Amino acid sequence: MMKKPLSANRRMPFLSVLAVLIGAAPVFAEAPFPVPDTMQTTCFDAAHEMACPSARSAFSGQDAQFTSNPVSYTDNGDGTVTDNVTGLMWQQSVDLNGDGVINAADKLTYEEAAAGAASFNLGGYTDWRLPTIKEAYSLILFSGQDSTGYNGTTSDGIEPFIDDDIFHYGYGDVDAGERLLEAQMATSTLYGTTTRGEQTMFGVNFVDGRIKGYGLETSFSGGPKVFYVMYVRGDTGYGVNDFTDNQDGTITDQASGLIWAQQDSGQGMSWEDALSYARDAEIAGYTDWRMPNAKELQNLLDYSRAPATTQSAAIDPLFASSQITNEAGEADYPYYWTGTTHASWNDRRAGMSAVYISFGTAPGYVRNAWIDIHGAGAQRSDPKIGDPDDYPEGFGPQGDAIRILNYVRLVRDAG
Repeated sequence: MMKKPLSANRRMPFLSVLAVLIGAAPVFAEAPFPVPDTMQTTCFDAAHEMACPSARSAFSGQDAQFTSNPVSYTDNGDGTVTDNVTGLMWQQSVDLNGDGVINAADKLTYEEAAAGAASFNLGGYTDWRLPTIKEAYSLILFSGQDSTGYNGTTSDGIEPFIDDDIFHYGYGDVDAGERLLEAQMATSTLYGTTTRGEQTMFGVNFVDGRIKGYGLETSFSGGPKVFYVMYVRGDTGYGVNDFTDNQDGTITDQASGLIWAQQDSGQGMSWEDALSYARDAEIAGYTDWRMPNAKELQNLLDYSRAPATTQSAAIDPLFASSQITNEAGEADYPYYWTGTTHASWNDRRAGMSAVYISFGTAPGYVRNAWIDIHGAGAQRSDPKIGDPDDYPEGFGPQGDAIRILNYVRLVRDAG
């Protein structure tokens, strides 16, 4: 991402240097744009819920065992909600037409959603905008449960990936021929290339808990793709990384207050082994490394970069990224594990999958061919254990490539 100009928010390097000069421990200013927590509080082994493990035991170091920047919202009583962590103000309900019902009539095409912000007036404010993918993803909560395989016609059996006590969010409109999971939210972030020959937009789905690139020309039921819309207002700095190379194998994001390993793991591994890799890591003298949670790792992405457009991973070039050969036999970049379990509504599959972020393409097997179906910057999930060879044509209706042995990029807090 573009670097921010030097400002009062960028005090961390100066204070750290000053502390070294006077012989004190480094002092870090409060991060101006912290990443809200995922709010996952349940621990999982490779398949099921478990009591959270003790330090350095199997499966320890997962998302539920770390909490930072707990989610906090203020209902302003005027149809808006303020996120007290990011400072952003949100439209509270996706009921755009104001008829008291959230259904397909409230959805807009990408062009309509982008243009509609200019005339949107809510709570007395007129400076609304379509959120970026990072702003939209700041609202996701991994207390939700993946609805994949759910065959009900109402949302009674689904726990969404958003605080539905605060936000009035919608599911797919079954009466209009949609599936319940047709609940994608529009963002302003377009993919630099196309998927399936269509211009692609990255959207968040708070029903199945994923980011995917959505073709804008064709929907599940035919015609242009339509989305729910939640406009946002406030500082545009959230998700704009501000990196400092510490010259010791680590990189600090002054915006989020996180320190990242400059190198990745160099090889793929199972989720359990990834947790062990994080526990045993020592980089630049630090031993408190961990696997990032889903929101932290997504915040690291650079959506202006991709294999097809910049011949790179979707990350700032300060970082070193391993190269792989993908399912189509092309040079690519890995999926990266997070410490976040992608929990399922189905008790038999409750903890079988964990969240990954794709810093390279997100392939799917469609019409007997592998294509970049969801884009560099997608967030999907993989089984925690198993053999990738058992999925020669991927998994699910869009043939998502299943790798299981994913890479790791470690993080620690800067404080």
